[in-house]
Amino acid sequence: MHNSPKKLFVLLFVLLLSTVCWGAIITCSYDEQHPIVIKESSVQGPPKGSTIQASINGHALTVTFTENLGDVQIDITSASGGAVSYGHVWTPDSYIAYIPNTGSYVVTITLGNGDVYYGEFEVTD
Repeated sequence: MHNSPKKLFVLLFVLLLSTVCWGAIITCSYDEQHPIVIKESSVQGPPKGSTIQASINGHALTVTFTENLGDVQIDITSASGGAVSYGHVWTPDSYIAYIPNTGSYVVTITLGNGDVYYGEFEVTD
C-alpha cells in the first residue's frame, strides 16, 4: 500500500490539531477565576475599594489596581493569622502570589496613606 506524503501530512495535522484543541478544553475547565470581595477595614480617606480587584485561580492569587494608589503593601495570612506572603506593588498594576497550601486565607492591602482593605478567600485543590 502506498501513502502519499500529502495524505500523511493531513493525517498528522488533524491529530495535532485535535490534541491541541483537547488540551485547550481541559485547561479552560480548570482555569476558573473566583472573585474575592474586598472590604474596608480602616479607611480615613475617600474609599478606594472599588479600584481594587482580587481573585483566586487554583493556588494563584491576583490583586489588580485600576487606579494609581501609589506604593501599596500586600500581606497574605492564613485565617489563623500565620504569615504566608507579603510584598509591595506600585499601582496601577497587578500583584500575583502563589499560595502553596489549601485552606482559608486573608489578603490585606494597606495604602500609603494608611487605609486598609482586606478580602477573605479559600484555596482548594
